[in-house]
Amino acid sequence: MSAHSDPRDGSTNGSMNRSATPTSTYRLQLGPGFGLAEAADLLEHLYRLGVGAVYLSPILTATPGSDHGYDVVDPTRVSEALGGERAHAELAARAHALGMGVVIDIVPNHMSVARPDANPWWWDVLTHGRDSVYARCFDVDFDSGPILVPVLGDDGDDGRAALAELTLADGHLVYFDKRFPLAPDTYTPGDSAADVHERQHYRLVSWRRGDSELNYRRFFDVDHLAAVRVEEPGVFDATHAEILRWAAQDGADGLRVDHVDGLSDPGGYLRRLAERFDGWIVVEKILAPGESLPDSWPVAGTTGYDALREICGVFVDPEAEPVLTALARERGVPTDTGAIDHQARSHAAAELLRAEVRRIAALLAEGEGGADGDRRGGKERGEEENSRDAENRREAVAELLTSFDVYRSYLPEAESAWARAVRTAAERRPDLEPVLKTVDRAVREDPRGELARRVQQTSGMVVAMGTENTAFYRGTRFVALNEVGGDPARFGVDPASFHEANLRREAAEPRTMTALSTHDTKRSEDVRARLAALSEIPEDFADAVRRWSARAPLPEPSLDLLGWQTLLGAWPLSEERLVEYLLKAAREARLGTSWTAQDPDFEDRIRDWPARLRADTDLYAEIRAMAESLRQPGWSNSLGQKAVQLLGPGVPDVYQGTELWDLSLVDPDNRRPVDHRARAALLARIEQGWRPPVDESGAAKLHLLRTCLNTRRELGPAGYLPLTAQGSSAAHALAFARTTRGSRQPALAVVATRLPLTLADAGGWGDTVLPLPSGPGEWTDRLTGRTIAPTRMDGLTTAHLAEVLDTYPVAVLVRE
Repeated sequence: MSAHSDPRDGSTNGSMNRSATPTSTYRLQLGPGFGLAEAADLLEHLYRLGVGAVYLSPILTATPGSDHGYDVVDPTRVSEALGGERAHAELAARAHALGMGVVIDIVPNHMSVARPDANPWWWDVLTHGRDSVYARCFDVDFDSGPILVPVLGDDGDDGRAALAELTLADGHLVYFDKRFPLAPDTYTPGDSAADVHERQHYRLVSWRRGDSELNYRRFFDVDHLAAVRVEEPGVFDATHAEILRWAAQDGADGLRVDHVDGLSDPGGYLRRLAERFDGWIVVEKILAPGESLPDSWPVAGTTGYDALREICGVFVDPEAEPVLTALARERGVPTDTGAIDHQARSHAAAELLRAEVRRIAALLAEGEGGADGDRRGGKERGEEENSRDAENRREAVAELLTSFDVYRSYLPEAESAWARAVRTAAERRPDLEPVLKTVDRAVREDPRGELARRVQQTSGMVVAMGTENTAFYRGTRFVALNEVGGDPARFGVDPASFHEANLRREAAEPRTMTALSTHDTKRSEDVRARLAALSEIPEDFADAVRRWSARAPLPEPSLDLLGWQTLLGAWPLSEERLVEYLLKAAREARLGTSWTAQDPDFEDRIRDWPARLRADTDLYAEIRAMAESLRQPGWSNSLGQKAVQLLGPGVPDVYQGTELWDLSLVDPDNRRPVDHRARAALLARIEQGWRPPVDESGAAKLHLLRTCLNTRRELGPAGYLPLTAQGSSAAHALAFARTTRGSRQPALAVVATRLPLTLADAGGWGDTVLPLPSGPGEWTDRLTGRTIAPTRMDGLTTAHLAEVLDTYPVAVLVRE
């Protein structure tokens, strides 16, 4: 896939082999103003960086105006807005001519129905109902009545006034800027819009009814993303024909599968995909600590959130935990992560995903031989819905969905995760134990049946919406840990655990992707690196928060603590970016405002906060001084993280723009345009021999990235050997060695600095040395170009870290 592909996959230099693994990937977020042609123009620059494959966001036709591509409306065509198939083919040809691969993000779980007239499949379903040729493509409960489309405005009247806004035009029902189809023979001139509406296979209803009554499965609680039934072979074929055509015509060498947990049968889907696509496949899958992918999945691995948790965590000082925990409790911020999670997940299950819970409970009722629940109508259905038995079923399902310690179980594999969830739910709600036993028995008897599939599909949504989208904005003790795939209950990762994880990755999944920043991370790798430095001065931070909050508090404790950490981690950032981020955080937390019940006064206090800070000159100066004190140690952590990611086990991904310092926050902030021209200018200087200092330009990170990626592409590192420093500051060195192409002994060593502030307080490296693997040849640091002068100590070849790390806080040592 690259000029120097991984030899473990049987490829050779300069050849293209779709089954080969890329040496690395570089993620490009396509959208308006940056399409396939612009991506193609960047390929030579990426190759010079050492990138093995260009990794593209979704390129299928999306909702008009989409800025991300995850809202696909037509899976049969490459987006013309991005340049169409011709631009895609040209990009692939140019990439392959350079020896680079092409990896493409695909979205099998859902399609956008925000603009029905833009989605021909959904339009046909609305037109013809269950008789549509596309009816089986979407997960619609046709037995429950017309398809509910929650788009009407609602001023507390359940949308009745909004129905009066419906009009008829050009043979369609029209509601403001949205058009809806008419079924055949349902309109004659003179009919009112209201009467015609009642004759359709759908009903336009209040937007408030989506969470509780929707009768088609969604992506999370997003009403305009309708789930697709790719478990059906015919639907798979229809939705993947274009994707598989790319493979046949050298348009894609690898696929990144989005939101695999949302699929009815992830394993079955991936086996079908791998049978038809012989390239590199990774899945967007968040693994809990200690969890691994099911053995039956024929994929290279995940998109790397597990590696992100470990790599970022090893640069956090665990000694800060008691101080920051005490600060949070003092400020009124909850610190019991289990309780925070359960509360947030319970809200997701009981409120945001109420429609999905009701549908599962109705299946359970059918299995018990009871009433049909959601499939009944009229008075009989109402009596069933109001019965205590029905309520118990819904509560039991909701409690079970909140009780998983992983995102979802994969039955019949990973039965233990299912058993733990059932046991936890019964312990929390012993009054529901009989119903939970019924669920357990029914699912175990038919682990591939509809009840089992829907419970498992929905548990992942509950965890993601409850934990990532809510709890991470409530338990803000130390937000560097509150990352996608993160575990705020574990305060950092010790070096031994870090090495153990890398050994396991190299042994079990050497072709998996690793990541530090993605389009979904809550904050960029460089923001987290600064926050890791903050963990070294917890007392100073705690004292500052007490002073600052007394003078300019945000209107809710969790948001207040989040706000100060955000300022320090992302400084300097514009008032507009800060306000937009804090508003999103507050609405996600749902503690003073929310997306569906916004509190204008609460949100105005957020909007006014940056101006209040700026107006208090002494306060503002204090914030700036502390933020600037974190820059140097933050840079050290950033370079350390990047080095161990880029040369460690797995396939490292670089998110667009992060080859320089990038202080982005959660989307859409992290999807801002990247100045590739500025990066190209710095790269040209580095190629001419410039070894940049570690300063605000970020060129040192670019130099590191180019060095690591080209070294990786050239040498094809394999194996993994932890290295342990010796001396007074040994705990501050993180190092490992790897073999290289053609070598029998480790010939590549990576050294990074941990906890740089504490190291400086201790007087630096002093007598600390790093034992290096023995063997012939001299060690050279590819970052500085210097030959390392090793010494012999107790029979070992050692390097003095004060010398090795005197220019950069990291080193890339190669035995030439």
